[in-house]
Amino acid sequence: MADTFRITLAQLNPTLGDLAGNAAKAREAWEAGRAAGADLVALPEMFITGYQTQDLVRKPAFHTAAIETVRRLAEECSDGPALAIGGPWLEGAELYNAYLILEGGTVRHAVLKHHLPNDAVFDEERLYSTGPLGGPYAIGGVRIGSPICEDAWYEDVAETHEETGAEFLLVPNGSPYHRDKYDLRLTHMVARTVETGLPLIYLNMVGGQDDQVFDGGSFVLNPGGKLACRLPVFDEEIAHLTLIRTPEGWRAEAGPVAPQPDAWEQDYRAMVEGLRDYLGKSGFSRVLLGLSGGVDSALVAAIAADAIGPENVRCVMLPSEYTSVHSLEDAKAVARMLGCHYDFVPITEGRDAITATLAPLFEGRSPDVTEENLQSRLRGLLLMALSNKFGEMLLTTGNKSEVAVGYATIYGDMAGGYNPIKDLYKTRVFETCRWRNANHRPWMKGPDSAVMPERVISKPPSAELAADQKDSDSLPEYDILDGILEILIEGDGSIEDCVAEGYSREDAVKAERLLYLSEYKRFQSAPGTRLTPKAFWLDRRYPIVNRWRDGKA
Repeated sequence: MADTFRITLAQLNPTLGDLAGNAAKAREAWEAGRAAGADLVALPEMFITGYQTQDLVRKPAFHTAAIETVRRLAEECSDGPALAIGGPWLEGAELYNAYLILEGGTVRHAVLKHHLPNDAVFDEERLYSTGPLGGPYAIGGVRIGSPICEDAWYEDVAETHEETGAEFLLVPNGSPYHRDKYDLRLTHMVARTVETGLPLIYLNMVGGQDDQVFDGGSFVLNPGGKLACRLPVFDEEIAHLTLIRTPEGWRAEAGPVAPQPDAWEQDYRAMVEGLRDYLGKSGFSRVLLGLSGGVDSALVAAIAADAIGPENVRCVMLPSEYTSVHSLEDAKAVARMLGCHYDFVPITEGRDAITATLAPLFEGRSPDVTEENLQSRLRGLLLMALSNKFGEMLLTTGNKSEVAVGYATIYGDMAGGYNPIKDLYKTRVFETCRWRNANHRPWMKGPDSAVMPERVISKPPSAELAADQKDSDSLPEYDILDGILEILIEGDGSIEDCVAEGYSREDAVKAERLLYLSEYKRFQSAPGTRLTPKAFWLDRRYPIVNRWRDGKA
């Protein structure tokens, strides 16, 4: 009976739908494990397909191809350690989310996910059948239980594995990031080690997929919840772990414990990685954005520069007569400080031509928000023309506060393919800019210095679509607005909840009204990095047509 067991943990970044590419990554990890003398090489949940597949996995041609790719992988990795990899699996006519154990050239065992998450960003009950409460599988005489992701958030699956002879738990995950998610994961996994008395290996994937970013941070716990090792957040890493048989059972040897960055750094890293992978996995290498001289576009420019390098970022100032001298100076300064390309494209002539074209139709009607929005839509038209001509993805720059209340022009400044700050409230935008000005990390491709003038952060926000315009002319101050929105969105709260927290009923009613009226805009908005459990898209799904209101003015 062996007294040691070696596992290679592959915390890697799959690309959804790239079956051959994901299989190649699995083979590389397997080769590394074989060279290190591993008994088992482990990859995360649904690694062969990438995650989350959404309805793609229901397509027979796709899940059949994925299963065949796993079978070929088993044949190619027959002479060496066992390989554990997540993927779809068919048993009869039922499709499962499975953890597949490859050994000796075949798929020797399929663990079938039992608890299918059906909240937040997950819809697994409509995609997969529910697997049974099963027992462990054996590798080299050692019995291993593998609750798959959500299965480890409940006690029944892990306890069933322990009761049927599992000697330790290997938990494969496709767990997407949101702020403070690590603490939540750790709490649940510690509970499983306390209940079962078994060591637990939590293996998570990394990388961006649409709005979600998988943040890694894989860790190993010994019984009682003692941390044995932890891999870095967001980074791909292949690590080798040794478990030792003791009189009390298996114990993981201590290894490196990667530092856990604070929430500000992790949010920023998520936005950088989300954008980098959205571009790379979509086939784009360059971006452009409208740089207004304001804080939102400055932050998006910084994120883009850190994601793909400033040489691949085009910043475009599109001024009108309402653009302040400060904005002109600040936009140019941001581009210079970041080292990005800077273009200057005035919109006055184009706006005048469009105004003249519409004049016969608008005769007798006073100017209003229509004329303001013409400016924004003309900017969108020009930016999209540049995007088409140069093959650069247009980034949009609306923060969560603006996205929530519709303080943006559809087909104007909402135009674009991706929005890194879509889930970042305006008050956090200010602080994130200050954080980036004061910090640089090796994973950033932008300059090791401040990236925007302090005036960009400190001046009153303005859309500059009319003379002397400020955001506070139309909205409550952002610290008030964000506080109300967090109650209504993150807390699913009521107008009375807002009032109980000290906000005025008038402000709360106005924010709620704008929130519901703007649903149609969000339905057509670009995807953006998910930072909270109530991001706009899959986390929060509301009807576009909705006459219900909680508040009475």
